[in-house]
Amino acid sequence: MRYDLNLLPVFLALMEERSVTRAAERLGITQPALSNALARLRDMLQDPLFIRERYGMQPTQKAEELAPTIASALASLDALILGQQGFDPAKAERLFTIAPNSYVEFVLVPAIVARLREHAPGIRLRLTPFGTDLAETGVISGATAMVIGRVVDPPDNLVVQHLMDDGLACVVRADHPRVNKRMSKQQYEQLKHVNVLPPGRLRVGLFQALERQGVRREVAVSVTHFLAIPEMIAVTDYCATLPSLICRRLADDPRLKVMPAPVDLGTFPVEMAWHVRYRHDPAHQWLRTLIGEVAREIQRGR
Repeated sequence: MRYDLNLLPVFLALMEERSVTRAAERLGITQPALSNALARLRDMLQDPLFIRERYGMQPTQKAEELAPTIASALASLDALILGQQGFDPAKAERLFTIAPNSYVEFVLVPAIVARLREHAPGIRLRLTPFGTDLAETGVISGATAMVIGRVVDPPDNLVVQHLMDDGLACVVRADHPRVNKRMSKQQYEQLKHVNVLPPGRLRVGLFQALERQGVRREVAVSVTHFLAIPEMIAVTDYCATLPSLICRRLADDPRLKVMPAPVDLGTFPVEMAWHVRYRHDPAHQWLRTLIGEVAREIQRGR
């Protein structure tokens, strides 16, 4: 029996997305084209594979059994074929889907985009959120090129690379009536705070760091993204505890004042993870190298 290998990435995208619409967007094809491919998959594998339910497409038992084997087979093919191909970033026309957490999107992605515009203007990026669930990003199936953030308990088919570390600092409004150039632990505990609740492990790390140091914090407002902080701090007497590299950006805002945290709150890692099938892909290798260089330069303050 002859198999259409072009259908296998469709199978993996559906396993990951559980939605014809989202899988089509991820693969860069139309929804009718993906529906047609699904029909051919069902015929080829003699199984419904995915059953439409209220909250999306649910894989059948056979689909669940086939998924690891298909992912492994595609990884082997990629290593064999892509490893033989060269890559010229200046001439490349390609779309990469990456999943940065909200911290990385704020701190690293603008510099990554600027570097791509300079060295590889034909490469486009599509960003998908990275919260607490690696599976939701598509990186476990290989549908997404990489995740960037805090990678916890990765499965065996992901390669994880450490990019950099960051610490924590505080920001208040520039003319704050109770805080000068530095803040004591007592002042910190007396202030009201804006708490950032990005998806993922970053917020857990801050809570744990404060608890280790025996520091109390009265949270007045919780927001979901770092971009909400400057406007809120500028018009209140509140304080925000943020990653140092984000505070470095906010220090340019004349309405704000950045200072060290009153106690040592430690550091947190920033990591990049990708599917093993992309380990030897020249284009992916080049992009990962570029991101690593950008991370090191930003950490050094360049």
